[in-house]
Parts: sequence; C-alpha cells; structure tokens
Amino acid sequence: MTNKLDRRKKKTRQAVYNAFIELLEKKTYSSISVQDIIDKADIGRSTFYSHFETKDDLIKVLCTEIFDHVFSEDLCGEQTHDFSKEERGLEVEITHILYHLKDSFSYIKGLLACESGELFMQYFKTYLYKIFSEELIEDYGNVPKDYVLNRITCDFAETVRWWMKNEAYTPEDISAFFFKRGNYDGK
Repeated sequence: MTNKLDRRKKKTRQAVYNAFIELLEKKTYSSISVQDIIDKADIGRSTFYSHFETKDDLIKVLCTEIFDHVFSEDLCGEQTHDFSKEERGLEVEITHILYHLKDSFSYIKGLLACESGELFMQYFKTYLYKIFSEELIEDYGNVPKDYVLNRITCDFAETVRWWMKNEAYTPEDISAFFFKRGNYDGK
C-alpha cells in the first residue's frame, strides 16, 4: 500500500511541476496564482497544500530537485549530452551543468524574469559554491579562499543569467568563455 501511495504522491508532484513549468513558459512568476497551478495540474487546493506550503515553497522544491539532478556526482549519458566517458574535472562539470540548464531554458527564463529570479539564483549559487569549493584547491596567497569562491560562484551565476538572454551560444561556448579569463584554471 505504501508503494502505491508513494507513486501517487510522485505523480501528483510531477503534475504540479509540469503545470508550474507550463505556466512559467507563458506568464511571469508574479502573475501565476496557486489557483492557476491547481487548475492546470487538475488537483484540489488541499492536495496542493499537502505538498507545498506556498508558491515560493514550490520553487524551492523544484530548484532542489533540478539541482540535485544537475549537480549529481554521476555524470551519466542523457538525451542531449553524454559526459559519462569524460575525465572528470571542473570544466567538464560546468559544461554538464550548462547542458541541463539549456534543456530547461524555457522555464528557467521564466523563473529568472521576475522576483523569483533571486530565489532561483540563491539556490543555484549554493550548489555552485559546493562544486567550486571541491575543485579549487590552489593557494590564492593572501586572498581568502571564501572570497575567491564567492567571486567565482557569483561570476558563473551571472554568466548563466547573461546566457539566458543570449541563447545563440552552446554550453561548450559558455564554458570556454568562463574559463578563458584565466581566473579559474590556475593561469
């Protein structure tokens, strides 16, 4: 019985995510109401609130699930990219992340377009900080490592925000632009 409930719960959450994403592709976050999400997902109000306390909570959970997958330790083959055979390194990880973001451009742009953008970026930066802190091991002299990590994290997050407005570039292009500056590869 528990397995059936878990499947039903996953199915409901997925319906809410899909509805929210569809709405974000057409409307700004601030113009989407909980009722819009409920109507689109074809669920009841109490069902929505049994899964999410608020619309902001929905963003938090959605971001967590996206980023848990995007920042996964396992670089497996996916429909649009395959880094499973690549030697792991920061540039490969960043390019992998960029592919996932590109696959989700339509609704991430909606999240970034209004007040939800700061919430999205806050979660994004938390995950980025962890990746950069694991990869950056060199000595920066008398510059504090946490300053360097904050700078790199913010720089990359803003690079992604810029990319969302300039979609003509591939994930490989953006990764190359980011690392070309010489600040993040020890040069």
